Amino acid sequence: MDILLEMRGIVKDFSGVKALNGVSFMIERNTIHALCGENGAGKSTLMKVLSGAYPFGTFTGEIIFEGKNCSFKNLSDSEDEGIVIIAQELALVPEMSIADNIFLGREITKNGIIDSEKTHEQARELLKKLGLTISVDTKVKNLGVGLQQLIEIAKALSKNAKLLILDEPTAALSEKESEKLLQIIIDLKNKGITSVIISHKLKEVLAISDQITVIRDGSTVGSLMKAEATEGKLVSLMVGRELSELFQKSEVIPGEMLLEVKDLNTYHQGMQQKQVISNANFHVKKGEIVGIAGLMGAGRTELIQAIYGVWQGKITGEVKLNGNLIFIKKPQDAIRKGIALVSEDRKKFGLVLEQNIFKNITLSFLQKLTNWGLIDDQKEKELALLYKEKLGIKANSILQTVKNLSGGNQQKVVLAKWLLTDPILLIVDEPTRGIDIGAKAEIYGLLQQLVKEGKGVLMVSSELQELLGICDRIYVLDKGSIKSCLNRSEATQEKIMSLATGVAN
Repeated sequence: MDILLEMRGIVKDFSGVKALNGVSFMIERNTIHALCGENGAGKSTLMKVLSGAYPFGTFTGEIIFEGKNCSFKNLSDSEDEGIVIIAQELALVPEMSIADNIFLGREITKNGIIDSEKTHEQARELLKKLGLTISVDTKVKNLGVGLQQLIEIAKALSKNAKLLILDEPTAALSEKESEKLLQIIIDLKNKGITSVIISHKLKEVLAISDQITVIRDGSTVGSLMKAEATEGKLVSLMVGRELSELFQKSEVIPGEMLLEVKDLNTYHQGMQQKQVISNANFHVKKGEIVGIAGLMGAGRTELIQAIYGVWQGKITGEVKLNGNLIFIKKPQDAIRKGIALVSEDRKKFGLVLEQNIFKNITLSFLQKLTNWGLIDDQKEKELALLYKEKLGIKANSILQTVKNLSGGNQQKVVLAKWLLTDPILLIVDEPTRGIDIGAKAEIYGLLQQLVKEGKGVLMVSSELQELLGICDRIYVLDKGSIKSCLNRSEATQEKIMSLATGVAN
């Protein structure tokens, strides 16, 4: 066994709280090693220890790289040895060219002047290794996130990386971009570069990794080789319980009709003759979680936007709430009727990232906290504290800025904001996208608690396992039309996919 890296007994604490509690693991040369765990488990902290972002002396334990004990004081020290980390937040300068970004801080010079010709030549060679033919003069601001990620890898290769660390490399990428990036990581392995991937996307981890180490609550809880690893085993190690326990679906007898949609049609805003949703008929009863499945572009988000008053194009059809015909022209109308929407993009539509937790939680409730034009600050903070505890939002205080929270905790803040309004119908669009498995389980629990209270939940999700695990019924969309409604007892991944792809009618 050719061991490239070994970390032994790493302990790191922050103000007396142990973030890492004796973590040990080994990485073989010319392999892809995945590091898994819930948000806050200690994965990123461990890699910051390895890279020198947390200097030697601020933690205890040993780092042995290529058989040598290392004591990195900063990132430059680790990079000099061939350890390069690509953080989740990319460190590129948007206004600079690809070539200049790749060699930023390590400029190629001749007689004290930047050698542009040599810089461009070497940049082109690096892009060629990654299968890219784009001009190295292109400004980074003109690239998509997927290409920016590859420029970061080119930058790492320019530093003669032997060990490449990628923190959530596909988090912001599309499926095709993710596939390309993962293939490049495999190609790099074949060229002698070892990689460590930090990821919560278990399917990707299982597809690409030679070995997987799981960290839970700052400790190493297991390491699996590719041949023995399964999604179930990984989940069990990560959260301390079996995959089947995540949903813990309890049988609920549906109550009265809550939402009833009849012959709903929506039309494109710019092309009024183009129909987006065709004759949609569906309902949600009190005590039900109802799912909406379908491929990307099938019309799932457009359907709920029409109900919530966000859709800007023409809409026809009927929407009834508690048996009464309602007319929703804008989100404020929906909120007043008791309908809340957790949107697909929490950062863009659900949160004010620069604000703190309590201001975000009370954002949709301010009118009820206001007397004579003044907000009751004390009541506002009390409610925010109550919902922080109720939803288990992990933060030092309600004054913590939302942008600094993990994805799972950000999603809980969004849910808290809407639960505070006490909706009778909660619509959730991709409610667990980009969050770890433990936070997913907590959100599933919250949704189930809502329906036990007699409320209704309408859920859009791309994760079939999620829909099958938590929904009482699932409507399947294909090209803007509802093809079928499957009861929990009859729904399978195969049936959903055959309907969503038009194979079954």
